[in-house]
Amino acid sequence: MSAQMYLAYDYPLLSVFWSMLWFFLWIMWFILLFRVIVDIFRDDDLGGWAKAGWLLFVIVVPFLGVLVYVIARGKHMGQREVQQARQQQAAFESYIRETAKGGEGRPSSVDELAKLSEIRARGDITDEEFRRAKELVLSASGPAQRSGADTSTSTSGG
Repeated sequence: MSAQMYLAYDYPLLSVFWSMLWFFLWIMWFILLFRVIVDIFRDDDLGGWAKAGWLLFVIVVPFLGVLVYVIARGKHMGQREVQQARQQQAAFESYIRETAKGGEGRPSSVDELAKLSEIRARGDITDEEFRRAKELVLSASGPAQRSGADTSTSTSGG
């Protein structure tokens, strides 16, 4: 048994850096591979056969497949990702609005403040009227709480 045993101090510092570089390049390669595969499925412009072809090409010949995909279709990868993120954000905000409304039919104070802001921006009410209406909305006896409030008719716009 004349096998050599390497200890930590036998591994030069430059070799450590070289190994770390290859390790991070390998991780970056996998990240790029998975992003390409997700983009293939995300792209609505591609048909089923085109998606299957690209996926087969990327899986069978991974380095060449990913390189060709990024060259041929990489220009719009970021746009598709941003579009999906915006759709998810809009769905999340819609869900939050629906959940915040609850079972009540009345608008929330946030919705009323947004409407008041729009009305003031249009110039339909003065700053003083806006301040008073905002105080009513933020207090416990806001227009949404009272059924016959005269401020609710003045804030309906028109």
